[in-house]
Amino acid sequence: MHDMHDMQEEDRMMLDSVDRFCVTEIDPVVHDLEAKDEYPFEIVEKIKEMGLFGCIISEEYGGLGLSTEIYSQIIERIARSWMSVSGIVNSHLIMASAVQRAGTEEQKAEFLPRFATGELRGGIGLTEPDCGTDLQAIRTTAKLDGNHYVVNGTKTWITNSKYGNCIALLVKTDPKADPRHRGMSLLIAEKGEGFNVTRKLEKLGYRGIDTCELEFKDYRVPADRLIGGKEGKGLQQILSGLELGRINVASRGVGVAQAALDEATKYSQNRKTFGKPICEHQAIQLQLGEMATRTEAARLLTRSAARAYDLGKRCDMEAGMAKYFATEAALENSIAAMRIHGGYGYSKEYNVERLYRDAPLLTIGEGTNELQRMIIAKHQIERNPA
Repeated sequence: MHDMHDMQEEDRMMLDSVDRFCVTEIDPVVHDLEAKDEYPFEIVEKIKEMGLFGCIISEEYGGLGLSTEIYSQIIERIARSWMSVSGIVNSHLIMASAVQRAGTEEQKAEFLPRFATGELRGGIGLTEPDCGTDLQAIRTTAKLDGNHYVVNGTKTWITNSKYGNCIALLVKTDPKADPRHRGMSLLIAEKGEGFNVTRKLEKLGYRGIDTCELEFKDYRVPADRLIGGKEGKGLQQILSGLELGRINVASRGVGVAQAALDEATKYSQNRKTFGKPICEHQAIQLQLGEMATRTEAARLLTRSAARAYDLGKRCDMEAGMAKYFATEAALENSIAAMRIHGGYGYSKEYNVERLYRDAPLLTIGEGTNELQRMIIAKHQIERNPA
């Protein structure tokens, strides 16, 4: 029992240090960096120092070995200050977790320690200009040539690709395979000749983070960088990573929903109309009551999905529910906060307009919310046959 108590103590200290980091390092600079769409270099260096790029990498490889449940709370806290920063950590850890769960012993020993320190930092290369949700339709190919794969194709919406230096790259090693997923593989792709960042995408929100388009022209990857060492396993390897991604995006949703609730709660006590603070008007109370409940429900769904993931259970239904509900909560709360702020909510001076621009991405990214509901329904039917 003693161990468990120590563990909780360590987790609490970790979360406290993340809170301090957000208040001292992110809050004072977010407004200016976001307005300029400027990359937060200093924040990223501090994240390296804190070891957060290794937070779910196991301790034997130099990581912090945190549970998904604690990791999800770290992401919630960071997103509460600035959603973009949580993306810098998350995309990197999906790449790391693909290697940790599916890599060969040699790959784990070579790459995980470098991922944990942030020396190698990056994300996942899945989406292409003509395919997002339907990953089996990707066209990027990797042909074996001696002891290298030669990669050609284009990827887009790739986070951490301008300032990062490595991605887990989804390719077709056998474009003719039937079913299509049998021809898909995942490569550990470090930047090099033929790996070109062609442009940074301009976005409505989620600014400051390097989301780019990539072009591969006869780019060569050593064959021993094929994750797991067997072709045709790429889709399964990335799908388990996407469960983690969904839990992460749900955590971001909780963070943004909480930030909107915080801003609305504070403003409603300071702003007066008709002789009293607006929080005493019933119309505002109804909004705040709903926002608070929605945030807490999103948080509990997200915790429950994170626990299921930690237990090693299939949790695509739970992760889908958390992702769907928490990101809708972020969107609804951001709009409610803007309305409570009245004209000020529309002004660039206050944080609420940023929350309003950041929230929609969460409902689209990591599998659209339409897709999540279809996944939830499919599992609902499977688990309850008539």
